[in-house]
Amino acid sequence: MKRYETFIIVDPDVSDEDRNQFLERLKEVISDRQGTLVLVDEWGSRKLAYEIKKKPRGYYVRLDYCGTGALVDELERLFRIDDRIMKYMTVLLSDWVDMEQIQEEIAKAEAEAAQAAAQKKDSVTPDAPKTATEEKPEKDSIAPDAPETVTEEKPEKDSIAPDAPETVTEEKPEKTQTETKTEESE
Repeated sequence: MKRYETFIIVDPDVSDEDRNQFLERLKEVISDRQGTLVLVDEWGSRKLAYEIKKKPRGYYVRLDYCGTGALVDELERLFRIDDRIMKYMTVLLSDWVDMEQIQEEIAKAEAEAAQAAAQKKDSVTPDAPKTATEEKPEKDSIAPDAPETVTEEKPEKDSIAPDAPETVTEEKPEKTQTETKTEESE
């Protein structure tokens, strides 16, 4: 088996439910074609470098999977048919993959995801006291009722050489009519 990575840009106007159904369909296709899905990485909505189908934003999804060339052909056929897919790109990561190593990667990724979800759940509690970073700092402990004043510093004349004398440019006086006539005659 070979390992592939496919980037998909989904239309940002597609609802979360439709997008999730589409991703589930991709997972089914990968498993039906004897492939192994390593990772589905949803990057979310981002600004595009240039408009695609007259849209300035796109929802990025990265698929990391193992399979055959027939699997890649089927996935790309689905991408071409589906109007929700704005762009896609498939890259071959490696020609030969050790499936035991892939299974270890999948287990490790699932464990990290579970741990991150547990930490997120623990850190978001409604009764949690405010931490030092959440508290607003006092204005000034000496004079708490004094209004804040903002002073602006004026930049120096020449930041490269502050001691250098100022240079003055002189304008040349305009030529008189007699000077221009003499130049023309010469």
